[in-house]
Parts: sequence; structure tokens; C-alpha cells
Amino acid sequence: MSERAESIDYFLADIEQHGRNKRTVSAYQRVLSRFEGFLSDRFGKTPTEAGYRDCMAFTHELRSQYAESTVASYASYLNRFYGYLVRVGRHDENPMELVLEEMNESIESNPSRRDIQLTDMRDFVATVRHPLHRAVILTLLKTGIRSGELCNLDLIDLNLDHEAAYWHPRAQIDAGPNSIYISPDHSYGKESEGAVRTASNKRKRETIIPVDSELENALLRWLAIRPDSVSETDPLFAGTVDRWGERITIDMVHHIVEQYATEYGWYRTGGGAAENVTPHYFRHFFTTHLRDRTGDRGVVKYLRGDVASDIIDTYTHNWGDRVRETYLDNIYSLTSNPGQIF
Repeated sequence: MSERAESIDYFLADIEQHGRNKRTVSAYQRVLSRFEGFLSDRFGKTPTEAGYRDCMAFTHELRSQYAESTVASYASYLNRFYGYLVRVGRHDENPMELVLEEMNESIESNPSRRDIQLTDMRDFVATVRHPLHRAVILTLLKTGIRSGELCNLDLIDLNLDHEAAYWHPRAQIDAGPNSIYISPDHSYGKESEGAVRTASNKRKRETIIPVDSELENALLRWLAIRPDSVSETDPLFAGTVDRWGERITIDMVHHIVEQYATEYGWYRTGGGAAENVTPHYFRHFFTTHLRDRTGDRGVVKYLRGDVASDIIDTYTHNWGDRVRETYLDNIYSLTSNPGQIF
């Protein structure tokens, strides 16, 4: 059996073991076989040899034949395939991550994207009971950070002004209670602050995001039951079933969101980015609603990590206070008792 066939067959067996039905496995097989043929004919490569440009070329060919929703579905299949190859050590990095990021950013202004109102999102959040799942989903919804950035958070990246906060936060937020620090330095496969990172923080500068009472409550409830870390660093979010005490992964974040979105009718296999609610949709939700509430694109772009240091310096010398005040005055509530502290 060739290396290509072995990799694809092992992946198909893996997703079947994780509960995917035969129809879904067949869909993955069709897409991967087509991708394999494209790479062989166009570049003389196998999937295990492909890089970002090869994957982007395949995506462009799909766009000439299919609707955007179908292209997004096929891209998600490839992303999961490469995520698997990375986990089993058959590929150095996932070349589809950047492809999907570029695709998703272009969808931000797509009017056909699902439009969820705050009242509907509150009802959805109310269905999330598990402390880890609730903390993950509320962190994504209330900060706009990417899945990889959430996975990279260490305990010292969080500062809570609460007696239950037993750790010492990093210097950047030590004087800024109720804050989350997002580093621009974490890169996939490279050691950073004592740990080899399995995801990249795609930011142009460090970002300090305020934590309101609602998110603080969810984080405190999670920290009350959080397993002792078995990782080299002390990750904020750790596994409670699979990977007990270890840093959660992007796949785990996607599985958490997909599980609840499916049950709520907001996710359908093959539905595509315009229909399905995913972790990246939460980033879209954050961007849209906070921008509409504040009318301040500069603050929202900073929180998203889209603004470099030299641009921030032109806004105001008191930028941190401006961000905190604007955020706390305008951030939406997603629970019935947003001010109740655990």
C-alpha cells in the first residue's frame, strides 16, 4: 500500500471509529480521492507532500465548479484530514488552516451567512451546561478569539479580581484585573513559554481583552472543577474526558461547538460556512455585534488582533483604558444572570 493510500485509509478508519456514519465517510473518501488526483496531475505530489499553495490551488479549482457552501464543506474535509496527519506525525503542519482562515475572513461580510440575533444566541448558550463547554463557548463569543488562540491560553494569561484566583498572572496583565492576554508569539510546532504549541496565534500584536462579570462567572465555575494540569505548562483549558488534564486541541473545541450546534439545529454535515455555526462563526458574531454597538472599528480590530502596534499608537496614548471602557460599556449579555459571580 502506498504512503498516500495508507494515510487516507487510516484517516477514514479514524473518523469512522469516532462515530461518523458510512455516508459521511464516503463523502470524505470522494473529496480526498479527488484531491489526490488533482495533486498528482497538476503538481506530481501526494497529499502528504502538499503545502498551502497546493491546497489553495485546489480550492480555486473547486470554486470554478461549485457553490461557495460546497467549497467550504470540501475545505473542511481537507482541514480535518490534515489535522489528523499532524496529530499522528505524518505532516509538519496543517496547510489548510491558512486557506480556511482566508476563506472565512472573506465570508465576514457575506450577507448570506446565518444571521443570529442576541436573543437566539442567549437561548443557545442556555443549553450548554458542562462547565468546560460553557467556559469555552462563552470565551469564544465574548472575546472573538480564534480556536487556536483559546487552546494556547495558559492560566497566567488570565487575571481575575476574585479571591478564588490563586495563581499569579503574567506581568502584562498583573496590574489589569479581569483581563485575558493573547500572545502574538505562539506558532504551531514551535516551543513557546515552555510548551510546544499545537496551534498558532495569528495576531499582529499582543492583545489584552477585558473580562466582564458574565465571562468571569463562567471561568470561575470551570476553574472550580478543572483537573490538575499534566502538561509542561499550565493550560487554562484542559481535557476532562479525552486528554485528561492536558491542553485542549482545536479539534476538541470544534467538537464541543459542533455537538451543541447540531443538537440546536445550527449545524448540518455538508451545510457549509454560510449555514453552520462553528467556532469561527462566534468570531463573526462577536465582530458584527460589537462593531454595531460601539461604532468603533478601531477597538474591534484591536480585539480581533488585526491591528499592528504602530497603528494602535496613532489612536491614543491611553489606548488600554479606551478599549476597556468601550468593551465593558457595550459587550452584550448572553446569560440570564450576567452579574452573578460564582
